[in-house]
Amino acid sequence: MYLRPFSLTCLILLWSRLLVVATAQHSDENLAYSEPGGSGVAYLHDQAARGDAMANYQLGHLYMTGVGVPLNYTRAAIYLRAAAEQGMTEAEIALGYLSEHGKGMPHDYRKAFAYYATAARKGNLTATNNLGLLYEYGHGTRRDVRQAEYLLRYAAERGNPVAQCNLGTLYFGGRGVTQNYAKAAEWFRKAAENDYAPGQQILAWMYFNGTGVARDYAIGTQLLQLAAHGGDPRAQIDLGYLYEQGKGVRLDYVTAYMWYETAQSGGEQRASERLRRLSKVMTNEQISRAKTSVRELSTSTHRGEAVEQSQRIGNAFIRQP
Repeated sequence: MYLRPFSLTCLILLWSRLLVVATAQHSDENLAYSEPGGSGVAYLHDQAARGDAMANYQLGHLYMTGVGVPLNYTRAAIYLRAAAEQGMTEAEIALGYLSEHGKGMPHDYRKAFAYYATAARKGNLTATNNLGLLYEYGHGTRRDVRQAEYLLRYAAERGNPVAQCNLGTLYFGGRGVTQNYAKAAEWFRKAAENDYAPGQQILAWMYFNGTGVARDYAIGTQLLQLAAHGGDPRAQIDLGYLYEQGKGVRLDYVTAYMWYETAQSGGEQRASERLRRLSKVMTNEQISRAKTSVRELSTSTHRGEAVEQSQRIGNAFIRQP
């Protein structure tokens, strides 16, 4: 792959309620983890001590996400460096993230840029996406939106849904490129068709507002339902609002409360005020039913992907176009 100099995934937020639109982009994690049979973490430690690159990477990933071990970014960085020194692309991407966010190692955009660039040169689409965002914001390199567009498009055209979402955000915001809502909708749709919840959430609001697409509340509601069940906290709070107001769905305070509480557990800060307000017009029996529904919902949604895995090793930037 050809890279003119190099840049993070798309937990983009397109918040168009009341004509206020905000978009958030984030780095693509896309880091694989293979369960090491019955020997578990102890086996990985033993293999890592012997210099096994995969074991070092897997341990780094576990400590980075707090899965099966205490969350510890410093230890994660130690194991990931050992794997990266042996050329493991996934470890290079993870180290890029840690450098970019100052987790377990000094905050250093230039090092993040270098790690992503190394992985991108090998054709890794996650790293290519992340480089694109660094270029877009001028972090660790000069700001070059055209280079960002090139890199994001490269990854998006090859099927990376996070890059598709980020490219859509670039066209939607029009910051350094010609603003084009229709083109933005095309890329959000591709991400949505790839079951990427943030893309579904963004496209839903474009349908609600008739931005870049014909206004269609039915399609918007369907997309929002998919995104909410796919674990996107913004979609969950948006869907709760629809149920609270009876917009496009039946008026249902119990379901609205369920989605608000689910969004709150996913880190959506606006949810607590929504819950406080809604609880004033609900009976104790309704609130009890809503809480039961939350517990049932937690077994059927994929919110762990977006929340527990260090926000998909992303949540990089928020911008207000």
